[in-house]
Amino acid sequence: MTDSPERSFFRPLKVILLLLLALVVYTVALVAWVPAGWVWSQFGSGASLPPGVQVQQVSGSLWQGAARLELMRRPVRLSWSLSWPDVVALRQPLDFTVETRGSQVQGGVMLGWPSSVVMSASGRVHVAEFEDLIRQSGGALLEGDIIIDRLRVAADNGRLQSANGLGRWPGGQVSWPMGDSRQSTNFPPMQATLADTGQGVLLTIAEEGSAEPAADATVGFDGMMGIRVYKRMVDLAGQQWSASAAPGDVIFQVQQPLLPGGRF
Repeated sequence: MTDSPERSFFRPLKVILLLLLALVVYTVALVAWVPAGWVWSQFGSGASLPPGVQVQQVSGSLWQGAARLELMRRPVRLSWSLSWPDVVALRQPLDFTVETRGSQVQGGVMLGWPSSVVMSASGRVHVAEFEDLIRQSGGALLEGDIIIDRLRVAADNGRLQSANGLGRWPGGQVSWPMGDSRQSTNFPPMQATLADTGQGVLLTIAEEGSAEPAADATVGFDGMMGIRVYKRMVDLAGQQWSASAAPGDVIFQVQQPLLPGGRF
Protein backbone atom coordinates (compact mmCIF):
# COMPACT_ATOMS: atom_id res chain seq x y z
CA MET A 1 0.00 0.00 0.00
CA THR A 2 1.46 3.31 -1.12
CA ASP A 3 0.76 6.77 0.26
CA SER A 4 -0.77 9.28 -2.16
CA PRO A 5 1.45 12.31 -2.81
CA GLU A 6 0.75 15.18 -0.46
CA ARG A 7 -0.84 18.13 -2.26
CA SER A 8 0.27 21.65 -1.58
CA PHE A 9 -2.34 23.92 -0.06
CA PHE A 10 -1.18 26.90 -2.14
CA ARG A 11 -1.93 25.51 -5.58
CA PRO A 12 -1.86 28.04 -8.48
CA LEU A 13 -5.66 28.28 -8.77
CA LYS A 14 -6.07 28.92 -5.04
CA VAL A 15 -3.39 31.60 -5.16
CA ILE A 16 -5.19 33.36 -8.01
CA LEU A 17 -8.54 33.19 -6.21
CA LEU A 18 -7.02 34.52 -2.98
CA LEU A 19 -5.39 37.38 -4.87
CA LEU A 20 -8.69 38.25 -6.57
CA LEU A 21 -10.50 38.16 -3.22
CA ALA A 22 -7.86 40.41 -1.67
CA LEU A 23 -8.20 42.82 -4.60
CA VAL A 24 -11.99 42.99 -4.17
CA VAL A 25 -11.69 43.58 -0.41
CA TYR A 26 -9.06 46.26 -0.99
CA THR A 27 -11.19 48.00 -3.63
CA VAL A 28 -14.30 48.00 -1.41
CA ALA A 29 -12.30 49.34 1.55
CA LEU A 30 -10.75 52.03 -0.66
CA VAL A 31 -14.15 53.20 -1.86
CA ALA A 32 -15.56 53.07 1.67
CA TRP A 33 -12.81 55.09 3.31
CA VAL A 34 -11.50 57.46 0.64
CA PRO A 35 -12.16 61.04 1.86
CA ALA A 36 -15.05 62.68 -0.01
CA GLY A 37 -13.27 66.04 0.20
CA TRP A 38 -10.28 64.62 -1.67
CA VAL A 39 -12.54 63.19 -4.40
CA TRP A 40 -14.27 66.58 -4.81
CA SER A 41 -10.96 68.43 -4.97
CA GLN A 42 -9.78 66.10 -7.73
CA PHE A 43 -12.92 65.87 -9.85
CA GLY A 44 -15.28 68.63 -8.63
CA SER A 45 -14.01 71.27 -11.07
CA GLY A 46 -15.48 69.30 -13.96
CA ALA A 47 -18.90 68.84 -12.34
CA SER A 48 -21.88 70.60 -13.93
CA LEU A 49 -23.92 72.17 -11.13
CA PRO A 50 -27.36 73.80 -11.50
CA PRO A 51 -27.44 77.62 -11.58
CA GLY A 52 -27.26 79.18 -8.12
CA VAL A 53 -25.63 76.12 -6.50
CA GLN A 54 -22.13 76.29 -5.01
CA VAL A 55 -20.25 73.66 -2.98
CA GLN A 56 -18.64 75.24 0.09
CA GLN A 57 -17.24 72.20 1.92
CA VAL A 58 -17.22 68.40 1.64
CA SER A 59 -16.51 66.11 4.60
CA GLY A 60 -16.68 62.45 5.58
CA SER A 61 -16.00 59.56 3.24
CA LEU A 62 -17.31 58.65 -0.16
CA TRP A 63 -19.31 55.89 1.54
CA GLN A 64 -20.88 58.18 4.15
CA GLY A 65 -20.35 61.92 4.01
CA ALA A 66 -21.84 65.40 3.91
CA ALA A 67 -21.51 68.60 1.91
CA ARG A 68 -22.25 72.21 2.80
CA LEU A 69 -23.85 73.96 -0.17
CA GLU A 70 -25.10 77.42 -1.03
CA LEU A 71 -28.40 77.41 -2.92
CA MET A 72 -29.65 80.81 -4.07
CA ARG A 73 -27.53 82.37 -1.29
CA ARG A 74 -29.02 80.01 1.31
CA PRO A 75 -27.00 77.50 3.35
CA VAL A 76 -27.97 73.89 2.63
CA ARG A 77 -26.56 70.68 4.14
CA LEU A 78 -26.55 67.50 2.06
CA SER A 79 -25.66 64.18 3.67
CA TRP A 80 -25.51 60.76 2.05
CA SER A 81 -24.93 57.13 2.90
CA LEU A 82 -24.18 54.32 0.44
CA SER A 83 -25.46 50.79 1.04
CA TRP A 84 -23.91 47.59 -0.26
CA PRO A 85 -24.48 47.28 -4.02
CA ASP A 86 -26.74 44.67 -5.57
CA VAL A 87 -24.20 42.93 -7.80
CA VAL A 88 -26.81 40.64 -9.35
CA ALA A 89 -29.15 43.42 -10.50
CA LEU A 90 -26.24 45.87 -11.01
CA ARG A 91 -27.81 48.52 -8.75
CA GLN A 92 -26.34 50.88 -6.14
CA PRO A 93 -28.68 52.23 -3.41
CA LEU A 94 -27.98 55.57 -1.75
CA ASP A 95 -29.81 57.38 1.08
CA PHE A 96 -29.75 61.17 1.31
CA THR A 97 -30.98 64.06 3.46
CA VAL A 98 -31.21 67.72 2.42
CA GLU A 99 -31.62 70.26 5.22
CA THR A 100 -31.95 74.03 5.56
CA ARG A 101 -32.74 76.04 8.69
CA GLY A 102 -36.43 75.14 8.59
CA SER A 103 -36.86 72.50 5.87
CA GLN A 104 -35.85 68.86 5.53
CA VAL A 105 -36.26 66.34 2.73
CA GLN A 106 -34.97 62.77 2.98
CA GLY A 107 -35.13 59.84 0.62
CA GLY A 108 -33.25 57.33 -1.45
CA VAL A 109 -31.75 56.97 -4.91
CA MET A 110 -31.29 53.70 -6.79
CA LEU A 111 -28.62 53.91 -9.48
CA GLY A 112 -28.90 51.13 -12.04
CA TRP A 113 -26.49 50.07 -14.74
CA PRO A 114 -25.97 51.55 -17.23
CA SER A 115 -28.04 54.75 -16.88
CA SER A 116 -31.24 54.29 -14.84
CA VAL A 117 -32.10 56.40 -11.79
CA VAL A 118 -35.04 56.02 -9.38
CA MET A 119 -35.49 58.62 -6.63
CA SER A 120 -38.01 58.64 -3.78
CA ALA A 121 -38.36 61.39 -1.18
CA SER A 122 -40.53 62.82 1.60
CA GLY A 123 -40.25 65.69 4.05
CA ARG A 124 -41.36 69.26 4.64
CA VAL A 125 -40.60 72.67 3.12
CA HIS A 126 -40.87 75.82 5.25
CA VAL A 127 -42.28 78.34 2.77
CA ALA A 128 -41.20 81.46 4.70
CA GLU A 129 -37.54 80.58 4.01
CA PHE A 130 -38.08 81.41 0.35
CA GLU A 131 -40.18 84.53 0.80
CA ASP A 132 -37.79 86.83 -1.07
CA LEU A 133 -37.66 84.53 -4.10
CA ILE A 134 -41.45 84.16 -4.12
CA ARG A 135 -41.92 87.93 -3.94
CA GLN A 136 -39.44 88.48 -6.79
CA SER A 137 -41.32 86.05 -9.01
CA GLY A 138 -44.70 87.58 -8.09
CA GLY A 139 -45.97 84.36 -6.52
CA ALA A 140 -48.26 83.71 -3.56
CA LEU A 141 -46.94 83.34 -0.01
CA LEU A 142 -48.27 80.46 2.08
CA GLU A 143 -48.36 80.30 5.85
CA GLY A 144 -46.69 77.26 7.42
CA ASP A 145 -45.05 74.20 5.84
CA ILE A 146 -45.71 72.14 2.73
CA ILE A 147 -45.57 68.42 3.56
CA ILE A 148 -44.21 66.07 0.90
CA ASP A 149 -45.88 62.76 1.69
CA ARG A 150 -44.23 60.90 -1.17
CA LEU A 151 -42.36 61.68 -4.35
CA ARG A 152 -41.04 59.13 -6.83
CA VAL A 153 -39.26 59.90 -10.10
CA ALA A 154 -37.70 57.36 -12.46
CA ALA A 155 -35.49 58.14 -15.46
CA ASP A 156 -33.43 56.11 -17.88
CA ASN A 157 -30.78 57.36 -20.29
CA GLY A 158 -31.70 60.94 -19.40
CA ARG A 159 -35.41 60.51 -20.24
CA LEU A 160 -38.22 60.60 -17.69
CA GLN A 161 -39.92 57.22 -17.32
CA SER A 162 -42.42 57.95 -14.54
CA ALA A 163 -43.20 60.59 -11.92
CA ASN A 164 -45.75 60.63 -9.14
CA GLY A 165 -46.10 62.31 -5.79
CA LEU A 166 -48.40 63.79 -3.19
CA GLY A 167 -47.97 66.97 -1.15
CA ARG A 168 -50.19 68.62 1.45
CA TRP A 169 -50.60 72.08 2.94
CA PRO A 170 -52.69 72.28 6.15
CA GLY A 171 -54.32 75.58 5.21
CA GLY A 172 -53.93 79.10 6.54
CA GLN A 173 -53.25 82.57 5.27
CA VAL A 174 -52.23 83.17 1.66
CA SER A 175 -51.09 86.54 0.31
CA TRP A 176 -50.50 87.58 -3.30
CA PRO A 177 -49.54 90.78 -5.16
CA MET A 178 -52.33 93.03 -6.40
CA GLY A 179 -51.03 96.15 -8.11
CA ASP A 180 -48.80 98.07 -5.70
CA SER A 181 -50.13 96.22 -2.65
CA ARG A 182 -50.82 92.67 -1.51
CA GLN A 183 -54.09 90.98 -0.68
CA SER A 184 -54.54 88.05 1.67
CA THR A 185 -57.18 85.56 2.74
CA ASN A 186 -57.45 82.19 4.49
CA PHE A 187 -57.49 79.00 2.42
CA PRO A 188 -58.67 75.53 3.46
CA PRO A 189 -56.22 72.58 3.47
CA MET A 190 -54.90 71.94 -0.04
CA GLN A 191 -53.18 69.05 -1.77
CA ALA A 192 -50.89 68.73 -4.79
CA THR A 193 -50.49 65.61 -6.92
CA LEU A 194 -47.74 64.93 -9.44
CA ALA A 195 -48.19 62.52 -12.35
CA ASP A 196 -46.48 61.78 -15.67
CA THR A 197 -48.48 62.32 -18.86
CA GLY A 198 -46.29 60.70 -21.53
CA GLN A 199 -45.28 64.14 -22.82
CA GLY A 200 -44.07 65.48 -19.47
CA VAL A 201 -45.38 65.91 -15.92
CA LEU A 202 -48.61 67.37 -14.56
CA LEU A 203 -48.93 69.06 -11.14
CA THR A 204 -52.53 69.44 -9.97
CA ILE A 205 -53.54 71.61 -6.99
CA ALA A 206 -56.94 71.05 -5.37
CA GLU A 207 -58.75 71.38 -2.08
CA GLU A 208 -57.81 68.43 0.13
CA GLY A 209 -60.14 65.50 -0.54
CA SER A 210 -61.42 66.96 -3.83
CA ALA A 211 -60.73 65.60 -7.32
CA GLU A 212 -61.58 68.92 -8.99
CA PRO A 213 -58.50 71.08 -9.72
CA ALA A 214 -58.14 74.67 -8.58
CA ALA A 215 -54.97 75.07 -10.66
CA ASP A 216 -52.56 72.90 -12.60
CA ALA A 217 -49.17 73.17 -14.25
CA THR A 218 -47.65 71.06 -17.00
CA VAL A 219 -43.95 70.76 -17.87
CA GLY A 220 -43.25 69.09 -21.20
CA PHE A 221 -40.16 67.33 -22.49
CA ASP A 222 -39.78 70.24 -24.92
CA GLY A 223 -39.08 72.56 -21.94
CA MET A 224 -42.40 74.39 -22.12
CA MET A 225 -44.43 75.07 -18.97
CA GLY A 226 -48.16 75.75 -18.97
CA ILE A 227 -50.18 77.10 -16.02
CA ARG A 228 -53.97 77.17 -15.71
CA VAL A 229 -56.02 78.67 -12.90
CA TYR A 230 -59.70 77.76 -12.55
CA LYS A 231 -62.54 79.81 -11.12
CA ARG A 232 -62.60 77.26 -8.31
CA MET A 233 -59.43 78.92 -6.97
CA VAL A 234 -61.20 82.29 -6.82
CA ASP A 235 -64.09 80.69 -4.96
CA LEU A 236 -61.69 79.17 -2.40
CA ALA A 237 -60.14 82.62 -1.92
CA GLY A 238 -63.57 84.16 -1.35
CA GLN A 239 -63.08 86.64 -4.20
CA GLN A 240 -65.74 88.00 -6.53
CA TRP A 241 -65.97 86.88 -10.15
CA SER A 242 -68.50 86.82 -12.94
CA ALA A 243 -71.60 84.94 -11.87
CA SER A 244 -71.83 83.33 -15.31
CA ALA A 245 -68.52 81.49 -14.84
CA ALA A 246 -68.61 77.87 -13.65
CA PRO A 247 -66.12 76.57 -11.02
CA GLY A 248 -64.33 74.51 -13.68
CA ASP A 249 -63.81 77.42 -16.11
CA VAL A 250 -60.22 78.49 -16.81
CA ILE A 251 -59.81 82.15 -15.82
CA PHE A 252 -56.05 82.45 -16.33
CA GLN A 253 -53.69 80.60 -18.64
CA VAL A 254 -50.06 81.09 -19.63
CA GLN A 255 -47.42 79.07 -21.50
CA GLN A 256 -43.72 79.85 -21.54
CA PRO A 257 -40.30 78.13 -21.58
CA LEU A 258 -39.32 76.79 -18.18
CA LEU A 259 -35.62 77.10 -19.00
CA PRO A 260 -33.82 79.36 -21.46
CA GLY A 261 -33.02 77.44 -24.61
CA GLY A 262 -36.08 75.19 -24.67
CA ARG A 263 -35.70 71.40 -24.46
CA PHE A 264 -34.39 69.49 -21.43
